[in-house]
Amino acid sequence: MISLDSIRDKVHSGERLSFDDGMLLYRPDVPLHDVGALANIVRERKNGNVAYYNINTHLNPTNVCVYRCVFCAFRSDLRSDKGYLMSDDQILARGQEATEMGATEMHIVGGLHHQMKYDWYAHLIRLLHEAFPRLHLKAWTAVEIDWFSRITGKSVRAVLEDMREAGLNSLPGGGAEIFHSEVRDKICEHKADAGRWIEIHRTAHGLGLRSNATMLYGHLENSMHRIDHLIRLRDLQDETHGFQTFIPLAFHPDNTGLSYIKKPSGLMDLRTMAISRLMLDNFDHIKAYWIMLGIGTAQTALAYGADDLDGTVRHERIYHDAGATTPETLSVEEIRRLIVEAGREPIERDTLYHRVERSEAGWRTGELVTAP
Repeated sequence: MISLDSIRDKVHSGERLSFDDGMLLYRPDVPLHDVGALANIVRERKNGNVAYYNINTHLNPTNVCVYRCVFCAFRSDLRSDKGYLMSDDQILARGQEATEMGATEMHIVGGLHHQMKYDWYAHLIRLLHEAFPRLHLKAWTAVEIDWFSRITGKSVRAVLEDMREAGLNSLPGGGAEIFHSEVRDKICEHKADAGRWIEIHRTAHGLGLRSNATMLYGHLENSMHRIDHLIRLRDLQDETHGFQTFIPLAFHPDNTGLSYIKKPSGLMDLRTMAISRLMLDNFDHIKAYWIMLGIGTAQTALAYGADDLDGTVRHERIYHDAGATTPETLSVEEIRRLIVEAGREPIERDTLYHRVERSEAGWRTGELVTAP
């Protein structure tokens, strides 16, 4: 019979949790503190007492988008006053700013502008890579890769090879939302479905491109849909070992078609973080994305399974358009203080989880981060 005690025994012995185990952990009568304590065991088993961060910046080159996902506050119609499209000079200026602030990564996602050809998206990557070759370009969600494949008739593999040749280094995990069709068909029915998202990440991993994974929670889904989502990710990781980190994303309803929904509570955020750590036994890292969680909840999550706070960020627009009230950026000093206050050791990493070592001469990457 499944119980918290039986789950506790599995965690201590390193045994994989089942779908039913995950469902039990979401029950409100199962104390959050107990779930968090179990997640912390796994978190420290994998990452000791350290917590990671990076110096990064975001680039959202356009918000004009062919899709009309009901949960999205970022997208714009072509003729809307809100719509924008960045020029080459603006993109290069953003890369210059990132370099001057010591960033190791640029996170690039945006709308799918139906008047921009595929070559523009590849050109954007090449432009940045040639001008700033040390910047790791983490770009294009699986939904964007799917769009590029649709408008060109190219295979996903060919699109990824094109982008890699242009300078793409890895993929972000966005566009996953919730895999289950009961929910996905209601919130983003026309864009890449779960099978396509998984196929694209499988193909990327086969080409040696690492990627992240996400789950958007706190909207129309329930605990069954979340556990289903986590297990599908776990299955693909068993197959490819290509995922680096998982990021649970708390839904922000403001300015969306779901604005009547109350955003998830801090308690739900922490429970989802902890359950993600427990279910995803083959993921090395779980990220508490402070932009969406809020600084206090993200800091607390370092005791509930998370080992990464993301980074300095800067220029994030997607979640701030949806009502996020967090700062636009955090300084390295602020991030390190948050980690130390949580009783963890701050370690700067690059996108691929190499330690970053800094001196007056600049920065360089050290050894790959490994479990203690």
